[in-house]
Order: sequence, then C-alpha cells, then structure tokens
Amino acid sequence: MKTDYEYMQLALDLAASAKGNTNPNPVVGAVLVKDGVIVGTGLHRKAGEPHAEVHAFRMAGEHAKDATLYVTLEPCSHYGKTPPCAKLVKESEVSRVVVATTDPNPNVAGRGINMLREAGIEVEVGLLEKEARKLNERFIHNMLTSKPFVISKFAMTLDGKIATRNGQSKWITSEEARLQVHELRHEVDAILVGIGTVLADNPSLTTRLPHRNGKNPIRIILDSELKTPLNANVTDTSEAPTIIVCSTNVDEAKKSQFLEKGVKILSIEKNTDGLKLDDMLDELYKLGITDVLVEGGAEVNASFLRAGFINKFLVYIAPKILGGRNSKTPFTGLDVDTMDAALQLEFDSFEMVGPDICITAYPKLGETK
Repeated sequence: MKTDYEYMQLALDLAASAKGNTNPNPVVGAVLVKDGVIVGTGLHRKAGEPHAEVHAFRMAGEHAKDATLYVTLEPCSHYGKTPPCAKLVKESEVSRVVVATTDPNPNVAGRGINMLREAGIEVEVGLLEKEARKLNERFIHNMLTSKPFVISKFAMTLDGKIATRNGQSKWITSEEARLQVHELRHEVDAILVGIGTVLADNPSLTTRLPHRNGKNPIRIILDSELKTPLNANVTDTSEAPTIIVCSTNVDEAKKSQFLEKGVKILSIEKNTDGLKLDDMLDELYKLGITDVLVEGGAEVNASFLRAGFINKFLVYIAPKILGGRNSKTPFTGLDVDTMDAALQLEFDSFEMVGPDICITAYPKLGETK
C-alpha cells in the first residue's frame, strides 16, 4: 500500500504538468484514495476551467464517500469563475483531507481548511509543503506583492563571461540547454530584454519546441528612448504581443508608429538609474502578467539587481573559458568596495543539461523587494 507521501507526490506531479497553462491561477493537483485504491485524480488545466478537485470527484463518483483527498493547495473557499472547492469537498462525504500548503492569499488563507474541519472532516496540513510552495512560487509571490515574479536567466562560460568583447555570444551553451530555455519560455507570461539585445541580435523571442507548439510569451523591450527599429522582429505582432517600455518624455508621434503595428507602448517615469522598474512591474501586473523571464544583457540584469526585483536566478554554465579583459560579464553597474555589498544567494539545485550545468538560486530572505 502506498503512503501519504507517495499520494501527495502524485498530486504534485499532476499539478506540475500544467505549468504555464493556468496563469494567473496556481497549478493544483488532487488525488482521491479509498481503501488503498486511487479512485480519482485531477489537475487544474487552465484558468477558468474546473479546479483539480472537481476533476478528481467526477472521476471517483460514488467512490469518493469515506475516501481520502490529497490536494496540493488548500481548497478555495470563495466564488470566482468557478464555485468554491471547499464546498464541493464538504458535500462529497470524504473522511479525510491532506493538504500540502495553505492558500497564500492572506485574505483567504485557512478559510477552506476551517470550513472542512467545521463539517467534521479530518484535515492534515503540511505534507510536502516546501515542494508545493516552490511549485507555486509565482502564484505565492503574486498574492503577497501584486507584482510579477521575476526570473533572471543567463548563460555564461566557466570564467563568468556572457559574450566576447564585441558582443558575440552564439552559442555559449549547448543545444540541450537552449531547448530547456524554450521550455521555460513556454511556461512564463512574458520575456524581457533591453534595447541593446534588440539592436545587436534582432531576436524574435518566441518559443521553439521540436515536437509541439509552444506558447509564445509576451515580449517586453526596455527602450527608454524608443530606439527599436520599426522593422525589428519583435515589432511583428503576428507571432506574439510586444510591449515596449519607454520614458514618458518620448514624442507621441514616434510612439504612434509602433502603435500602428500593434505594439503596445508603456510609458514609465525615469529616475537616476533609468526607468522606474517598480512602476513598470506594477503596470505589467495590472495587464495580467504574472511572471517575467529576464533574458537581457548585463545592463538590464544590473538594473533589476540594483532595484532588488530578481526573485530567482537560472544560470547556465558552459564548460568553456573565454578569458579577456573586455569580455562581457552578466552584470555591470556600479562597482562595490567590499564583499558585504554582494547580493546574498542560496543555491537551490544543480542539474546537468547536456554538457552544461544549470544552477537554480534564490536571494536570501530580505534581499528582494
């Protein structure tokens, strides 16, 4: 007979299979077990569609009575696009509910659990909680900050170089690593680069997967003076939407040329460090963008680093050494004089991707806004 741990791991695996498809909602998996037999499974497949619990109960039918429900996130207790799942669970006559983690929304956290307990259902909370919270790190960040979750992704050589002195960077990492990045693009709402990347590489910033159609993220270009060429690949909005973030000082006639091509213009005030990223992130979240993959160069990376808005680092390291005094590094910006001024990180995981290494790291608590 399987254990609670194994059933919850199955629920987490179900939830993970929908990453990138449920935004702005969380990913959620559910498993119903009765007398050691799985009688129902479900996952939240897409925003606006039935939640994981609904699919599991539909599959189980009458077998749900006296069963145990394993669910990766506290059943919702409020009416949204769908009825509250806590009400459905209460009426299903399950005998026990095992919840990985509570709802991160401070206004509703615990309500669904209390509703079930008041109905006489045994509820246990916290099994594989760390894994469940990491799976929904984007959603949790959204609920707590009302800002997009920002991922900084860059590839570098073993000696920390992202390009030669003249900016040539194709290709630092392997085909396997680049494919993994396209999988990541499929999962996020938006991808962000600076005007320097647009002028140097003329990228399309789309998702290219070999065996299926990937979801193209919204393309965000940081371009304070609106220098993006009108014929740049990112201005072709037939493939994916594009937002150019520029200064409020840019001429309206100049903006109109991009608006005519279907490009959205987001005008943001500047400060001494450039565009106010805080204001930009607020506006992007209002547009429904819940996470942003930053694939910019050293200047863009540095601006997010200085502002404290990077929530996660994905660093691909190739088994190459470039050397050189003028080769490009991942972050520029002002020099600091002591190691105490360094951003403190925590390494989370290490993975071999073809011949390369991918390191996942997070800022230590208190290092981000």
